[in-house]
Amino acid sequence: MIIFPNAKINLGLHVLRKRNDGFHDIETCMYPIPLKEALEIIPSKPFSFSHSGISIPGDSDNNLIVKAYQLLAEDFPELPTVAIHLHKSIPIGAGLGGGSADAAFTLSLLNQLFSLGLTTKQLENYASQLGSDCPFFIQNNPQIAEGRGEKLAPLHLDLSGNWLCLIHPGIHIGTKEAYGGIQPKLSGKNLRTILSDQSTWKSQLINDFEKGIFDSHPEIATIKEKLYEAGAWYAAMSGSGSAVFGLFKDCPTAMDLPENYFVFTEKLP
Repeated sequence: MIIFPNAKINLGLHVLRKRNDGFHDIETCMYPIPLKEALEIIPSKPFSFSHSGISIPGDSDNNLIVKAYQLLAEDFPELPTVAIHLHKSIPIGAGLGGGSADAAFTLSLLNQLFSLGLTTKQLENYASQLGSDCPFFIQNNPQIAEGRGEKLAPLHLDLSGNWLCLIHPGIHIGTKEAYGGIQPKLSGKNLRTILSDQSTWKSQLINDFEKGIFDSHPEIATIKEKLYEAGAWYAAMSGSGSAVFGLFKDCPTAMDLPENYFVFTEKLP
């Protein structure tokens, strides 16, 4: 069985405070986008995991897909062994949630494939053990995320008909670097209120990670400027970067960008 994990973008991201457990409390809106990769799971002995497409660094045993399978196998000892193949299309370390999506879709697909009977809430609880962004991809609808990102609340937000242009310059932003440029503070205005009026997004919908990362990587700031010059009505960095996206009323014209940049342009469904 094949399924297609998709990426997300962040619409606003406030880093509110550092917690006693070392994590940070955040507030953000996560919105699914149609940039997808392919994930296939079939019953097989022995267990195996393989991948193609964009290179995935590190040991496969540490991949969130493998960890998702192992997490369910602990509670469902009769879970059959499987062969899993991922064709990777979402840039890594870009703030797009590709790895989190893969893990969440693995949980959902195993639940469906082997009739485990897990509810949406149970799947979200498993996903939260794998990563802060993972629970979002269980329902995969626009949601406000709080806490570490695992506390989710539905949001009625429909960007269908807008064009998305997503640009990734190939710069990897690690979590330590991203938070190193942050001074946590309470946001002055409720995120839901800002999101309810799209005419204020350009001036009020802020990603707190941008300032520090733009200072360290001016190239990323330039991408945002180019998106606005090309006619975007809103542009921002997604998550902790380094992908930057723009929203357009019409299909954007081609921009003068380096050949090594990853560029994805599509009308939102």
